[in-house]
Amino acid sequence: MPDKVRIGFVGVGSMGQCAHLKNYACLPECEVVALAEVRPRLAQAVAQKYNVPRVYATGEEMLAREQLDGIVAAQPFDRHGQIIAPLYKAGVPILTEKPLAASPQVGEQMLTALSAGGAWHMVGYHKRSDPATMCARAEIDRLKQSGELGRMRYVRVTMPPGDWIAGGFNDLITTDEPYPQLPGDPPPDDMDAETCRQYVSFVNYYIHQVNLLRYLLGEPYRVIFADPAGVVMGVESAGGVTGVLEMSPYQTSIDWQESALVGFERGYVKLDLPAPLACNRPGRVEILRDPGNGAAPQTTVPTLPWVHAMRQQAINFVRAIKGEIKPPCDAQEALEDLRVARAYFKVWKGV
Repeated sequence: MPDKVRIGFVGVGSMGQCAHLKNYACLPECEVVALAEVRPRLAQAVAQKYNVPRVYATGEEMLAREQLDGIVAAQPFDRHGQIIAPLYKAGVPILTEKPLAASPQVGEQMLTALSAGGAWHMVGYHKRSDPATMCARAEIDRLKQSGELGRMRYVRVTMPPGDWIAGGFNDLITTDEPYPQLPGDPPPDDMDAETCRQYVSFVNYYIHQVNLLRYLLGEPYRVIFADPAGVVMGVESAGGVTGVLEMSPYQTSIDWQESALVGFERGYVKLDLPAPLACNRPGRVEILRDPGNGAAPQTTVPTLPWVHAMRQQAINFVRAIKGEIKPPCDAQEALEDLRVARAYFKVWKGV
């Protein structure tokens, strides 16, 4: 592996630019050597801003002419089967936004193609790369091992709708070019049109939290409850821990209030996460230790580095390409998120 990992981009729309490209462009460990974008004027403008030397119309054209160590492809997830699966043939590690696909069926087809291509696919659950989430997970694992606060009893994740952009698109480059009509993936074959619409909306908005629940629990889980209003999903982990996803108990207009609580018998780990596109700002972790027997309870708040989740995710992808770490979330686990979402709909809607 050379000193600098050679990265190619497939798609430089809003998320491609502001969630991904601007983070890779300033990492000393990598070099963005090419980009592919179907809108030619947008491609040239973005390449000029971020000093990307070569521009192509398609990912396949880029792969035919470039020697790449990794690909970042921020594409609509309901087209991943059409756009991402063909890129697997190059055998180059790839990162996409979440979710893996719009249905479990397409996700399964993608994994088959991924296996044939011989590479790996990191799915962009950037919350796992937030320094606060990484700190919380390390402390949760330590508390499980030490047993000092008793057993884990409960995990709650809450994400009310709010301002997820948080000014993150202020430097977005746009053009008046129309977006080409591209083929989408087939809809799920086990849902009617309205259920499919609701399912796709759910995985678009809440698949991050479906994934975060598993990450904080540290093990698989199954859906056991769905309230009729569609606000709460209840789960039970493989080890018997109760989990809850609160989707929209309220909403905010100019704030973001995503949080998680991991409860032990004698304390907790709390996690507060910033808006997804907020820059240079990690989340916050609070740890309560209440050992009892006359000992004074203690609350600690670790001081975390000024690194935001999208930047740390870029660092993690580059490190995974170099073989220094495993991808924080691979395509196989991301498929499980789609299956959990499908199970939730069976409990909620009965279909």
